[in-house]
Amino acid sequence: MTQHYKKHILAVSLFGAATAAGYALADDHGDMLAKQKAALEANTAGKGFGPQSPRDIDQDYGTNKRVFGMAPNRAEMNLCNIHFHRFAEHKGGNFTTWAGHGDGKGTNTGYVWDGKLADAQMKPVNRQVCASKGQSLQVGDTIEVHYVHSAAMVEPGPTLGACLQDNQMNPGLRVEAQVFVLANDDNALDFKQLAHIETVNGYAQAPNIPSDTGVPVQYLGSTTGPAYNEKGSPLQVTWSVRPEVAVVDINSVADWCDDNVFNEDYAHGVRNLVTNPKLLSTIE
Repeated sequence: MTQHYKKHILAVSLFGAATAAGYALADDHGDMLAKQKAALEANTAGKGFGPQSPRDIDQDYGTNKRVFGMAPNRAEMNLCNIHFHRFAEHKGGNFTTWAGHGDGKGTNTGYVWDGKLADAQMKPVNRQVCASKGQSLQVGDTIEVHYVHSAAMVEPGPTLGACLQDNQMNPGLRVEAQVFVLANDDNALDFKQLAHIETVNGYAQAPNIPSDTGVPVQYLGSTTGPAYNEKGSPLQVTWSVRPEVAVVDINSVADWCDDNVFNEDYAHGVRNLVTNPKLLSTIE
């Protein structure tokens, strides 16, 4: 056997082992996702949980019977929090490409924009972006921004706690959701402007939420985040999810993470897509 042939056999063997390991890892992650979905069903069955989020906004079917009223228009509510998730939690519109199983804890999973940036917009940035938890955002990343509104008399502030009030245990909650793709492009949208807050007719508002990204899909759901991968969220939320992606300058996102009233300095994890009809409302 020649030395060249031995090297060839070794290379093929190593490639085969690496491929097998890759398939095994994918199988493990697939099993993990299936187990989490089974746990979610077991932990919610017969316990009165209302419809859950996130969901596929292109699918309107759901059989959850816990009905509650739609929250008022956001113009009649107070903006209480703005945060975002790395990769879209919702699926639909032009963000239907799956990012992968992830780690089961909300990292490297969700959905990404189906399109492609221009080469000039893909130039890497020489800075950490919203990386206080260790993982920096990158040019080309998809994020889903949640503009959370409350019917309570509250002011903008950190976490969902800013949306709740001691003397109003179940205020109406509404989330205006917009998916963005991050570009290195100072002609793209400025996130600081998108997250700008002002008082309008007595209510805290974010007046620059995009209005040109399609008709929002409204539905009844819950709060999100990977903490609810295996249990139901008890909070009732009216969702308004825009189906089209907008392009935002990654440098403006980094600047916002460095200084904002919400103390947001990292991208949140993603909750598994809820697909069980028993945990979904009907989209009218």
